[in-house]
Amino acid sequence: MPSESNFDDQPLGLTVHSLPPLAALADDASARTRTGRWKMLLVLLICAAPVVASYTAYYLVRPEGRRNYGALIEPQRPLPEMAGSSIDGQPFDWASLKDQWLLISVANAACDAACSQHLYYQRQLRESLGKDKDRLEWVWMIPDAAPVPEALRPALRSAKVVRVPADALARWLEPETGHALADHLYVVDPLGHWMMRFPSPVDQTTAPKIKSDLERLMRASEGWHKVGS
Repeated sequence: MPSESNFDDQPLGLTVHSLPPLAALADDASARTRTGRWKMLLVLLICAAPVVASYTAYYLVRPEGRRNYGALIEPQRPLPEMAGSSIDGQPFDWASLKDQWLLISVANAACDAACSQHLYYQRQLRESLGKDKDRLEWVWMIPDAAPVPEALRPALRSAKVVRVPADALARWLEPETGHALADHLYVVDPLGHWMMRFPSPVDQTTAPKIKSDLERLMRASEGWHKVGS
């Protein structure tokens, strides 16, 4: 048996391994990139699944003969990049609307009788949702720079009020033929897509129909549980 010193005196045996060809390295990198993209797509699909499921349940898997009152917007229109400010002139925090259902009205700041009626029904419709009301924000979008009447401000404490450029708003929301933007209420999903428009007028007769649509949306999207700030 060789002594320890003999092991020290013996030359080290080196095994030289051939390097993989450059094409193999490139293929491996490409495979890793594809895997990364698939993982990212999977994450996005998981995040969007509750809303997709709500649309499936609401529009496809429904009892025969049932009809929603609001008009479905196809294709849906994502919230565009646009400037926004509060009624006090501060930059509007669009993140405050993230992950929420939105019930939107549009009217000039002077807010005529029709505008006041829309704001009233927006608040009442939200309150009528009970435990689900925190999943829906009621939003008043103002396309002009006029001041909001002081007498109206106390009623807006629970609303999101944002001034937006009229041209940007008109490129996003669209009224029914023969109507103006201010004639309708609009629904935006938690991913920021405009997906429904309620017919005009909004009054005591139509409000229960709007409520039914909102309740069905809340039930169909129970998996989307995030609450905005």
